[in-house]
Amino acid sequence: MQVLKWLILAFLLTVFLAGCSHRVAIRALEPAEIDRATLTRKISVTNFENDSVGLSNKIETKIISKKIDDKSYFTLISRKDFDKIISEQKIQNSGLVDISTAVEVGNILGAEAIISGGVGRVAFNDTTYYERRIRCNDKKCKSVSEYSVRCIKRNIGLSADLRMIDIAKGDIIYANTFNKSGEWSHCVDDSRSLPSVEIVAQNLANIIADEFTSKLTPHYRYFEVTLLDTPDIKYTSKDKELLEVSIEYIKQDRYDKAQKFLIDLIDSTNKKSYVAFYNLGVVKEAEGNYQEAKEYYKMADDLMIKPVEEISSATLRIEELIKKHNRATQQLNQ
Repeated sequence: MQVLKWLILAFLLTVFLAGCSHRVAIRALEPAEIDRATLTRKISVTNFENDSVGLSNKIETKIISKKIDDKSYFTLISRKDFDKIISEQKIQNSGLVDISTAVEVGNILGAEAIISGGVGRVAFNDTTYYERRIRCNDKKCKSVSEYSVRCIKRNIGLSADLRMIDIAKGDIIYANTFNKSGEWSHCVDDSRSLPSVEIVAQNLANIIADEFTSKLTPHYRYFEVTLLDTPDIKYTSKDKELLEVSIEYIKQDRYDKAQKFLIDLIDSTNKKSYVAFYNLGVVKEAEGNYQEAKEYYKMADDLMIKPVEEISSATLRIEELIKKHNRATQQLNQ
């Protein structure tokens, strides 16, 4: 019993300490998954086939909103112009535009690429099932009985065929079928309600639009990195104060001040504390100075005697960030 108490206390202490760890928000530039898409900046989006969820509008909105450092990435050609040419040229448009039609209309529009698609019917299915419950038979609950309640499980799905056509080369840059779905449950004795098919379908369409457009453009990804706030070697009272103050400045996004105190900590500890080097690496990563961050992470890694998860993760992460940042920069400069 005593052992169990100690295990529980150890678990609670671990949870408490994890909850108190300091984390830093990082913004990293990610490249477009589809390299060729970055070569076509003037785009037109057609009316999609069977588009009851407004997916074409959602993709158009996402494309307009794609900005890197407040600069629009794509130039969007009005869909009205596309429809006007289709009408004037008496071209058949079924939504999922074929390559020859896209090239013909695109050349007239001055578009470099055309996005077309078809949306499947919203899949919807309700299934009835029962869950067991227990209730007291008297006020003091001396005896209990089981009973069943009726429940409904609702599945909703949406699919779409999307493709991006290169007008100059007359071929497909990217094509894919997107399938998104969700599942919800509701029992007669709970307060949860089942979502409407219409609302879920709109949300699924938004997810598809996000996923599709993210593949076409460089974009920023946001994540968090944990700081080390416990001395790894014997710290003097001054060293502890330098560590605490640097973390406070990092929490306030005052990286210039944090860097000063961390450098002082490195000097004060005779360059033997991996905590100081690692945290300085995090500062540099947050500032986007990846090469400097890589150097500081390596210094921290060299000082490790036993593996430290945060440092091991950082050394791998920074290599990947540098590769992706370089690729994204190339795409932006094309």
